[in-house]
Amino acid sequence: MDYGTVISRSFEYTKDALVGKWMQWVILAVLSLIQAVTLSLIPLLNGYIVRVLAGKTPAPEVDDWVGLFVDGWKLNIITLVYMLPAIIVFLIFGGLGAIGMFASGAADGDPTAMGAAVLSLIGGFLLAGIIAIILAFIALLAILRFAHTGSLGEAFHFSAILEHIGRLGWGTWIIAVIVLLIVAFIYGFVVGIISSIPILGWIIAAFLNVAFALFYARYLALAYEEAPAPA
Repeated sequence: MDYGTVISRSFEYTKDALVGKWMQWVILAVLSLIQAVTLSLIPLLNGYIVRVLAGKTPAPEVDDWVGLFVDGWKLNIITLVYMLPAIIVFLIFGGLGAIGMFASGAADGDPTAMGAAVLSLIGGFLLAGIIAIILAFIALLAILRFAHTGSLGEAFHFSAILEHIGRLGWGTWIIAVIVLLIVAFIYGFVVGIISSIPILGWIIAAFLNVAFALFYARYLALAYEEAPAPA
């Protein structure tokens, strides 16, 4: 995979989708704010991102609000299901750690018990983090499969998902995601500086966040299409 070309094509796609189409950009920025304020309970922007992840070119129009809402919630559900194992592990170890800390406190602050409780809490956090990272690489491909097929069930067609990653190459897919994370880190640093500008900074950031959402969705779509999807 030529990562530089994928980045370049994703940038061009984003530019064509937004520059000169200011009303669409404004609408998407508003949808982004609504989604943020409602904590993704009204995930209209996510619904639009699903269309971009599906590989639609040129960038689709913002329409079919019910469809956007439904697709946005499907994306929420897929993300939640894939992260459940990490959440459960953290809750178990975190719960044991919290109980241990409470018990040690009740027992006049037994340092041995307190240490064990803290280690349980830290260990649970680290284990949950490792599980979340591993599942994230699979979940991204699952989301892309859902977007391309339009079927929620295909996001959990594990044999096809793993076969697709195998066709891409695990190393290729992992590097593709890492490259995107590096770009996201740089973007976040720049937007963080812009956001520090009173009032105007937040407005600019809202529009830039939409642009970056389109960029990463197109990037992932192009990476997904580097290898034919299994039936």
